[in-house]
Amino acid sequence: MSAADQLLAQVRAQGAIPRHVAIIMDGNGRWARERMLPRPVGHRNGMKSVREVVEAAIEAGVEVLSLFAFSQENWQRPATEVSALMSLLEEYIQKEANELDQQGVRVIFLGDLDRLPARQRASVDGIMAQTTHNTKLVLNLFISYGARAELVRAARLIAEEVAAGRMSPAQVDEAAVTDRLFTAGCPDPDLLIRTSGEKRISNFLLWQLAYTELHISPVLWPDFGRAELYQAILDFQSRERRFGRVSA
Repeated sequence: MSAADQLLAQVRAQGAIPRHVAIIMDGNGRWARERMLPRPVGHRNGMKSVREVVEAAIEAGVEVLSLFAFSQENWQRPATEVSALMSLLEEYIQKEANELDQQGVRVIFLGDLDRLPARQRASVDGIMAQTTHNTKLVLNLFISYGARAELVRAARLIAEEVAAGRMSPAQVDEAAVTDRLFTAGCPDPDLLIRTSGEKRISNFLLWQLAYTELHISPVLWPDFGRAELYQAILDFQSRERRFGRVSA
């Protein structure tokens, strides 16, 4: 039995599997720099970790896996790197669509998708349509996403409803905001993992992370795999989640 399989056995024995795991995939550029390789090589190797973590999440019984793949701020990176990332996005979809479909994974892309180039947008729409009926795992891929922009969008939608007379100010509550986020209908993350050792959430799911448990992994994303995911879940299982209340 491999080390990862042993960790999986421990995870299953503990019983309390996080329903929704979110990951800030950080460290591709640093991984490449340490090896004196171009940054796109780091991103390409990071694609392998995506596959491994998806498979590991299914094995552990996670229901929703959310991956922060490309932020709104990432559009400001050098044009060559952005172009390489968009090409990798299209390549990932072409390579993985059928396998994800066969594994029962429903793929959902979340963010300002209108900013995607036409070819990549077509690929994104295609895989979402292909996997829409799957129920084994929901894979949320956040592309061109920023949490502040998401909240501004939700506020704008509510303001439009109020201005049109379809909602009164008294009806504006937490549920009204939640229902207008990109993640509407999805449970909040139970566990957030950030790789590469950085200790910040980088404008990711600011509303949804209110009571999420945080796990900081020192491992750079291209080196993050099954064992690292299971270690993060074991860390989660050792926590006592009180949601602002006191212990029983």
